[in-house]
Amino acid sequence: METDGFYPLRPIQRWLLETHFNKLDSTMMNISALFRFDEKFDFELAIQYTMESLNAHDIFSVRLVRHPETGEFCQRFDGEIKPLFIEYLSDEEFERRKENLIRPYEIIDQPLYRLEFFVTPTAKYVFFDCYHVMLDGIAAMILFWKEVEMRYCGKKVARRTLNYSDYILDELKIPPEELEEGNKFWREMLKGFDETRHLPPPDVEGSQQWRQNTLIIDLENITHEFFAQTAYSENTFFVAATMLAIARTTGAKTSVMSWVHNGRHTAQERRLVGIMIEQFPISWNFEKDLSAGAFLSGLEAKIQSGMKYRHSLGTIYDEGLENDCASLIFQKSDIGAFNGTAFAGLPVEMVDLPPSKYAAAENFLDLELNLGNDDKYFVYFDYNASRYSETAIENFAATLDEIVLALQDESKMISEILTAKG
Repeated sequence: METDGFYPLRPIQRWLLETHFNKLDSTMMNISALFRFDEKFDFELAIQYTMESLNAHDIFSVRLVRHPETGEFCQRFDGEIKPLFIEYLSDEEFERRKENLIRPYEIIDQPLYRLEFFVTPTAKYVFFDCYHVMLDGIAAMILFWKEVEMRYCGKKVARRTLNYSDYILDELKIPPEELEEGNKFWREMLKGFDETRHLPPPDVEGSQQWRQNTLIIDLENITHEFFAQTAYSENTFFVAATMLAIARTTGAKTSVMSWVHNGRHTAQERRLVGIMIEQFPISWNFEKDLSAGAFLSGLEAKIQSGMKYRHSLGTIYDEGLENDCASLIFQKSDIGAFNGTAFAGLPVEMVDLPPSKYAAAENFLDLELNLGNDDKYFVYFDYNASRYSETAIENFAATLDEIVLALQDESKMISEILTAKG
């Protein structure tokens, strides 16, 4: 398919960019990490192999531009991959520098990632930051850095069979009539969404709009061992628990929310460095009572049914149908190429970064559910503090944890779970 070098944004890219338009001076679309490496780590070699990996994937040459004829945002894959270098700083200088590592992107015809190597008298650091419209967490923190690690260790890197630009062209070949059934499916799924019934009630008014806050709260009532003998996935279980927690806090008989899938279904997609995630809507009507086991089985089937319509999600992105939904993403473990412990056999540590002074909340309520190395779960809440106080989020987390416990009894009726008082 002829593009003249200008490629359309994929629906998820377009949606994320449009979500950011009202807060373009914020860092709400940044994916950032700072790592401290062992002193034995060879930075010169690391830069060499990092450059090789950057040049191996066309997504790192992407630039957002306006099409010269239509004026619409699109993307080109011909940007320069600039050389990397080591910056030498004192420990005090580096501490000051950390305050401004995370900063907004100039999105028009500019690089959409940052890679910075620092050496101080006491440590070696790598800072990696990218704009979410080009990369998701799996691509940024796992696929890319795993490839750099393989090169560093002298291992053969499998030949890349698909560029991100090729993937865009393949999607453009899907006939519109194949997408229409999915369009109807997703509109029906989100029909009747109402933030007063399908979001926890707000308890803050009059604050600065879209002020971001985050909280990390452990789930005390479940461990990974529980899922060894279940017929449904962890993702389905926690989507179910979140839907019930929202329904209990609002008193509604329906629940509507969204959940995030990594978007990698085939062997080629699992190796593709770029943004592949998709945000799927899900809804349930609790008017008809059923057991926890029946609910979980039914929800699993509904989720799987929706997966076949993934290419039609552009409809809900373009029409903003799930913009205000609570959203859940389940991470099997902490995202990170080094898993917080080692890179190329050498110790490495993820370093906390100061809060960005440009931060803004992306959505009303996002829940990132993580499975830690101790086989216990914790939830990273990213929420609009202009709508919710910390107390409100803590109360919601407590309700969620109670429901997580109740939902493990598959004979328990959903009506009982929804009316229980902790």
